[in-house]
Parts: sequence; C-alpha cells; structure tokens
Amino acid sequence: MATSFASVTGFSVLLGMGSALETLCGQAYGAKQYHMLGIYTQRAMLVLLSLSIFLLLIWFNTSTILIACGQDHGISNEAGQFNRWMIPGLFAYGILQCLNRFLQTQNIVMPMMLTSGFTALFHILICWLFVFKIGLGSKGAALANAISYWVNVFLLAVYVKFSPACRKTWTGFSKKALDDVLDFIKLAIPSAIMICFEYWSFEMVVLLSGLLPNPKLETSVLSISLNTCWMVYMVSVGLGAAISTRVSNELGAGRPQGARLALFVVVIVAILVGLIIATTTILVRFVWGKLYSNEEEVIRYVAKILPLLALSDFLDGFQCVLSGAARGCGWQKLCAFINLGAYYVVGLPSSVLFAFVFHTGGMGLWMGIICALLVQNVALIGINVCTNWDKEARKAVNRVHS
Repeated sequence: MATSFASVTGFSVLLGMGSALETLCGQAYGAKQYHMLGIYTQRAMLVLLSLSIFLLLIWFNTSTILIACGQDHGISNEAGQFNRWMIPGLFAYGILQCLNRFLQTQNIVMPMMLTSGFTALFHILICWLFVFKIGLGSKGAALANAISYWVNVFLLAVYVKFSPACRKTWTGFSKKALDDVLDFIKLAIPSAIMICFEYWSFEMVVLLSGLLPNPKLETSVLSISLNTCWMVYMVSVGLGAAISTRVSNELGAGRPQGARLALFVVVIVAILVGLIIATTTILVRFVWGKLYSNEEEVIRYVAKILPLLALSDFLDGFQCVLSGAARGCGWQKLCAFINLGAYYVVGLPSSVLFAFVFHTGGMGLWMGIICALLVQNVALIGINVCTNWDKEARKAVNRVHS
C-alpha cells in the first residue's frame, strides 16, 4: 500500500482547510478588495501549519493505527515507514495549498503550471536518485515527495514576492492575519469535512479490501484502481478549480448571471471530458494492469474492474465541478452533510453489502462507491437547479465587506 489511509488523512485535511480560500479570496478578488487576499492567505497558512503539528503525530504512528484496524502487519509497517519519511513534506503541502488558492483566485494559472511542471521533472530525477541509485526504496520515494513539495513552495513564494501581478494582493506579512482566525476556521472546518468525507471513503475501500479473502490480491488491485482514479481525478480538479474561481469572482463582483453562465459552460465541458476519459479507460483495460504488475492474476482482475472505474470516473468528474461551484458560493457546510449521507449512509454500507454479503469481492466495494457518487450528484444537481443566484451574489458582497 504505497499511500496509506493516514497519509491521505493528512493531505485531505490540509487540502480541505485550504479550499476555504476559494470562497474568501475568490469573492474578495471579485469585489476588488485586493489587499484582503494576502491577509486571508497568511491567516490560512497559520492555521494549516498549526494543524500540521497534530497531523505529524498521526503520520508518525501510522503503522500502529493500521494494525489496530486489522490490516496486514507487513503492509502496515511499510506504510508507516513511508509516512515517517514523508513528514518533512507535510508542512510544505499546507503552505502549497494556500499559495495555489491565492494565485488561482486571481486567475494567475500559468506560473502555477510552469512551477508544477518543473517540480515534476525535478521529482523524477531525485526519485530515481533516492530509490534506485542510493537504494532507499520506498523511503527514498517518500523523501523525494517531501523535497519536491518544498521546491514547489519555494518557486511559488519567489513568484508571489517579486511578480508585479501580485503587487496589489500581496503587500507583505501583516498582523491583521491574526484577526478573525475563528471566522476562517468556521469556514475551513466544513471545507475540510466536505473533502475528507469523500477522500476517506475511497481509502476505506482499500482498507476493507484487506479483510477480503486473498487480501494481497484485492489490496493490490484496489490500490491500482485508486491510483488510476486519483490520476484521472486531477483533470476534474482543474475544472473544479476553474469554476470555483469563476463563480466566486462573479458573485463577489455582484454578477449572479455571470456565475450561472460559467457553471453551465463548465458542466458541458465536464460531461464531454468525462465521456472521453471513460471511453479511454475501457479501451485500455487489458493493458493497464501491466503498468503496475507482472502477475497475470492482477492484470486480469484490473481489466475486469476498469469498466466500473470508468463509470465512477465520469460521475466523480461531474460532482467535482458541482462541488467546485459550491465552494465558490461558500456552501461547504451543506456539502459536508451531502457527502456524509452519500458516502457513509449509502456508499460504504453498500460496499460492505456487495462485497461481504453478496460475495462480489473488490468489485462490490467499488460498486458501493458508485452508489455514493450517484446520490452525491443528484443532491448537488438539485441544489444548483434551485439556487437563487441573485441572493448568493448579495451574500457574497456582504461577506467581503464585513
């Protein structure tokens, strides 16, 4: 298990807390309250760095936590070792989320793309160096991840400091970042819960696969499926970030019709992209497993489960766009309840039912996730159809000026 439940817990919490800036910075930028973007970002950094200290303790005790959950001792110890070597990157990841949202909500995308591209190339080099040349194995991979996060943070920080594009929005560190921390936390906690409920449910599927007959095969295949899902999900994350920025900017500027039009356009794009991704996933199902394993049993199982993965990718991409619009509006608390019901009242119980009662194995676990995604999409569609965008624009303007 290359990525354990504990590591995803840490990253998803920081990612979720940082996503509160999509609402705050996005609406402030739309309202032309440019100086507030830097204040909000500094406030978020303080909160996320403080939270990282607590998450550090979870990462340090990953193996103990996994063994207590009934996981295989060998897999748990390997995951625990991986997380301990990832700890230096925990703090960088939190800062990175803040800087990304700071730039994203100003529609400054190209520098983020270039720094991420450079970091990815650099990561390949140091990963090869640590894993193969020095022989650190999974520990080297974890350390390479941590170093890459810090490199990305450094590059973005230099850009923010010296770029004319950020002159109005970043005016240096300010004591005002210490004000209204509780108000930020009130929005950040539902943001984190909203994202964590979704991310954790996917990781719970991998954990549950360790309780099935032949756990090594099931865990391997579900881990491959999850890695594939996250890779494809990055496309949807980009669309979700775009609509979150657009909706928050338009609402902050008092233009509700612009927000509604932007959502309509991105929904159409998400459907088209989802169909392309789902079709591609089905077409490569017989060769995809060979990228991860040489064992014929694993390759056949991956080919069998990929059609389900194609459906879940389509549904996940669609909800990602709707969730992005929700973050732009500041509906994190409502979405947290939707995700709770979709994944933990419907999804995971359905996974257990299909896998352990109907004995469909890992495929049953993934069928439960599809049930959750269906419920989540229906709920989000209903909310967006019934939204009074004029009222949301007034709320956004009031939030910024208060």
